Amino acid sequence: MDIATVINYLNKKLGYELTSEYYTHIHEWECWWRGYFKPFHEFTELNGKKTITRDMYTLKMAKKVCEDWASLLLNDKTQIVITHNASSEFVQGKDSTGGVFGDNDFWVRGNELVERAFMSGTGAFVLRIENMSVANDKIIKDKESKIRIECLQANHIIPLTIKQRKIIDVAFVSEVLQKGEKFIYIETHILKDGEYQITNSYFKEEEGTLMEQPLPEGIIESFSTGSDIPMFAIVAPNIVNNIDSTVGLGISIFADAIDNLKGVDLAYNNFNRDLKLGGKKVFLSAQLTQTDENGNTLTPDDVAQQLFIQVTEDNMNENGTSKQIFEYNPSLRVGENKDGIQAQLDYLSFKVGFGTKHYQFNAGSIVTATQYMGDKQELVQNANKHYISIERSLKGLVRGILWIGKEVLGNDVNPDAQVTINFEDSYIIDKEAERMRDLQEISAGIKQRWEYRVKWYGEDEETAKKMTGYTSDDQLLDFGSEEDDEAEE
Repeated sequence: MDIATVINYLNKKLGYELTSEYYTHIHEWECWWRGYFKPFHEFTELNGKKTITRDMYTLKMAKKVCEDWASLLLNDKTQIVITHNASSEFVQGKDSTGGVFGDNDFWVRGNELVERAFMSGTGAFVLRIENMSVANDKIIKDKESKIRIECLQANHIIPLTIKQRKIIDVAFVSEVLQKGEKFIYIETHILKDGEYQITNSYFKEEEGTLMEQPLPEGIIESFSTGSDIPMFAIVAPNIVNNIDSTVGLGISIFADAIDNLKGVDLAYNNFNRDLKLGGKKVFLSAQLTQTDENGNTLTPDDVAQQLFIQVTEDNMNENGTSKQIFEYNPSLRVGENKDGIQAQLDYLSFKVGFGTKHYQFNAGSIVTATQYMGDKQELVQNANKHYISIERSLKGLVRGILWIGKEVLGNDVNPDAQVTINFEDSYIIDKEAERMRDLQEISAGIKQRWEYRVKWYGEDEETAKKMTGYTSDDQLLDFGSEEDDEAEE
């Protein structure tokens, strides 16, 4: 799919003046994420006779960085607390495994989207309604309709209108396969007169031009949601775009660390090249070798062919006598190479927000320093910063799901229900110390017991207040200390 072709089509149809220049950066980031950026990883060497093209060894650290941020920011231990039981059950089921999230394998695909968003700079959860009916451009309520959550990365997102760095109007572009044929699917969300108008189109790309095709059965060409609630939620690293802040898209978490990715791969390539070139060599005088009828040196096996090398000229010892056998044992420089890789990893982890000690190169493998309990201040600060972005996206997604649940499916849910996101941050935060602090604040009258249960047990406010005996006049019934509560549970 050529994004420039799609943008040219949208410019002509909607009268915009969008450009595709920014997507070249996204393409480069994706190449690094895949582990092969051809202008860097492909190089040529002269072997004495001819030029040979080689590929550089790579640790693929760009993907590792994105994986680690995704694992930290969104996983199956992330809790979404909705203060309306029916709404909570609709979104995530009774046991946090069903509902719309369960039907869409949300926690797996959501984690994948965060990784891709941190790679490409932007991602989007897009809500689509299956088995939907429309009359007079409006959605008809139908309990048989289903909610599908699509996850798209930056090269499938084209912002159309930006206000205060927030995407208002947008086009989502995908390549789809229908009966063995490839089509380009364009879905636009445009806010007009306080209501989102959603338009669907199918195309075939021919010689740099989009040729419109009939829509597949079940897909409605255009309809109004009747609401200003977006049917999408944007995910992006919470860092300032220093390339082009006007495009509405974010930047990759490693956008400013490309030089450091190069440094890691250069050091790792040197490590492997030394291992490859460091094999022992035994140079033999021709007098000590036998040859076959074609003049090839006879050796016991293939390994010996690499080990023994025949020389035609006699070599001389220091005393002037002939040296018929001599060995070459190059240094592998394992220690120096490992130090070089570690130094580059430290620079990289610092640039992507993990601090300098997040990665350790041990025995030729990369391990995350989960046991490291030293200075994590930078990691904590950056994680908290990214949590803001993820939280905003999740709340927007939940609100959109609840709106569809009420206005399209006719369920008894509340789109305005309070939503709280509890992130699993035990990796960077001492949870036990934090729990003890909260208990001390309860004892001091700073925090209420129900607040503690909401935070640590994932209960909604209503349930937590009931469990702690919280009354309307802010009086607490004597159910014992919070420590007792914990011991019982």
